[in-house]
Order: sequence, then C-alpha cells, then structure tokens
Amino acid sequence: MTFKFNAEIRSSQGKGASRRLRHNGQIPAIVYGGSEAPVSIVLNHDDLNNAQIHENFYNDVITLVIDGKEVAVKVQAMQRHPFKPKLIHVDFKRV
Repeated sequence: MTFKFNAEIRSSQGKGASRRLRHNGQIPAIVYGGSEAPVSIVLNHDDLNNAQIHENFYNDVITLVIDGKEVAVKVQAMQRHPFKPKLIHVDFKRV
C-alpha cells in the first residue's frame, strides 16, 4: 500500500494558528532532514487519521505533494489527543 498526501505550506505559526487549523479539519506538521531547511505544512486530518490505522503507515515511505513537488518521507513522531481519536501534530523526516 502506498501513501500519498497533498500538503500546503503553513504560513502562520503558533498555538492559536494550530488550533484554528485543527478546528477546520486540518493538522499541522513539519518536514525536516536532509540538506533542505525544515518546512511547516498542513495536511487533511481525516486522510491522515484513516491512513495511520494501517501498520505500513509507520514503516513505509510516504509521498507528500508540497506545492506540486513530491517529497519522500517517513513518520518520525506523531502526537495524539489524550482521549479523542484525533491527531495533534506529525513530524516527518525526509528519506
């Protein structure tokens, strides 16, 4: 199973901006590693939440389409809500 997600670059930073994103059904994330600078992105929460149910999600290479450019990443860290089935933040590392 291959995982491919569309992502947008996140312009606003901070707790309030992240809360607004989560309220609108999106999830803040970051892509780091390699020779490029870290990039803050926004993903669709439901797409990511449905994919993370599969075990392969944590082991396979995931493709993120950021502004039309495909980036190969792996999940490095994932923060979940304490009791709701919701994701809070995801860290991706470039492969």
